[in-house]
Amino acid sequence: MKHMTIRGAALVSVTFAGAALAADVDSVMATLPETLQAEYENSTTPVDLPKNVTVANDGAKLWCHSESYQGNPWRVALTNELKGLVEGLVAQGSVSEFRMTDSNGDVGLEISNIRSFIDAGCDVITSVPGSPTGLNAAVDAAAEAGIPFITAASTVTTANAVNVDSNYYKWGYDMARNLAEELGGEGNVVMVEGIAGVSIVDQQRQGAEAAFAEYNGIKVVRMVNGDWTPSVTKSVILQTLATNPSPIHGVWTTGSETRVVAEAFTQAGRPIPVVTGSITGDALGYWNANPDAFKFTGHAVLPEWMGQNLFRVASRILDGQSPKLSTLMIPIPEVPMSDFPAWYGDCMKPDSAEIFPVAPEDPVPAEIMNAFFDSDVAASGWDYANVPGACE
Repeated sequence: MKHMTIRGAALVSVTFAGAALAADVDSVMATLPETLQAEYENSTTPVDLPKNVTVANDGAKLWCHSESYQGNPWRVALTNELKGLVEGLVAQGSVSEFRMTDSNGDVGLEISNIRSFIDAGCDVITSVPGSPTGLNAAVDAAAEAGIPFITAASTVTTANAVNVDSNYYKWGYDMARNLAEELGGEGNVVMVEGIAGVSIVDQQRQGAEAAFAEYNGIKVVRMVNGDWTPSVTKSVILQTLATNPSPIHGVWTTGSETRVVAEAFTQAGRPIPVVTGSITGDALGYWNANPDAFKFTGHAVLPEWMGQNLFRVASRILDGQSPKLSTLMIPIPEVPMSDFPAWYGDCMKPDSAEIFPVAPEDPVPAEIMNAFFDSDVAASGWDYANVPGACE
């Protein structure tokens, strides 16, 4: 097995565990399929052995969810998916209640909310955390109280949490490589990043730059920040086109604004290039309306998918299962354009920015989730066949 960048070249520079523990992590990592081992390479998310994940309560469990932000449709959709799945367990009687707080970007309030959950005797706390380090003391306090803490869509660095994460370096690399291949290894590319300074953005860019460096004919002519916001993305694309008269063959972006990128090129009277990103309902609606113009190569970083992964891991832990590692790297599903007809729904229009598609098949098959646990028993309350479609 190749040494992982996340733990240093010789597995001794890790700050969260000693050499002996690093060897233990390596041993566990070696039990994963090679495809999952690859998900950890070049990731900066700490990986440890899990701690304090045993739930003592034999009765109906109190499920508590700490949200850090609900200010956009993506985050609301994630929460709604998680809540709906947990309410299924409430209906079965294995969970007594789903409680939720929203700190709206206030880390201090988020810490207070988590400590209130501890005092309330929650049996599990799930979270989309607002800080990788600021919550650590509260998470450690939850562990001391015997409460598992599971994150998704963001991580914390304490080993007392279980992070359900993905490798964003790899995602940036894969999209850049696929874009370069679509262009035959030659062409001018614009890179549109998310919010400057966010660690995920840095990882994505580093992966993309590594991939583009493998193609002598690919030239990055401009790098801008679209902030994962449609209006900002459209503005920076139009500014780029106004100052770059040369042809643009590809746009690398990791956001959900691929439709906006295409519209900006049309508005500027320029041919629509190949665009990377995460597929969305409005992009599928735009493709349906412009099947010969829209060119996409990307993946599906969808809120429902994140909520489902968070639920499945937390539910397994409530069932008494133990994850093998403190960070579970879930592969991000690729969505080729040939699969668009299966992802598209009649409710998806070019202005359907709040509609997120649902994968026709489970993007995290049982064998992937099973590989991360000491059991192959599916999470209670989980059946992908029961996941509603995007237009239902």
